[in-house]
Amino acid sequence: MLLRLVLRFMLVLAALALPGQALASGGNYVFDGGSAKERTAVRSALDASSFNWSIVPGPVTIHIARIGTSYATPGSIWLDGQLLASGRFAWAIVQHEYAHQVDFLLLGSDARRQLQSSLGGRAYCGEVAGVAHGDNTCERFASLLAWAYWPSRDNSLRPASAADEAGAMPAAAFRALLATLVGPPVAASSTVASAPAPHVRAVVS
Repeated sequence: MLLRLVLRFMLVLAALALPGQALASGGNYVFDGGSAKERTAVRSALDASSFNWSIVPGPVTIHIARIGTSYATPGSIWLDGQLLASGRFAWAIVQHEYAHQVDFLLLGSDARRQLQSSLGGRAYCGEVAGVAHGDNTCERFASLLAWAYWPSRDNSLRPASAADEAGAMPAAAFRALLATLVGPPVAASSTVASAPAPHVRAVVS
């Protein structure tokens, strides 16, 4: 029995370390705002990734509005409707913002220290004033997750060099590292709903 459990755990880790579509899962989230077309764009973006978004506790609320930017806070994602209208170009950004939920809701201080050691960065996530976006480890993490699990030529975060956010580590090495940090996923499932009432948050630049 113990041997069987160990083998199952090893298979899960191996699957997390591989790209492709085997573990693609839409996750557990609700929409707040957005047209049917914009919501479809979000679903398509998440389904394009081989990362199992269902391991992220939810529901995560995905707000869609014409806000001129996209960002995430624990349990919530704000996506710009105009960005979603750009088609596949937007998919990596959607994945990037959902990847922040992996950080916010699954990773502890030890895992974040390990990521900062592996990916570099002058700060982990905005705690040091004046640090450029790409010099925050959390942004490198989110961009790398978007790239490593959707290594497509259509990925707008595809790194041109190691200096890019998604170039801080080879994709295969990142997938192997992340598999050790998040542990075995729960059974893949996708739960999508609509929030009961619309809400638009003001953008703070």
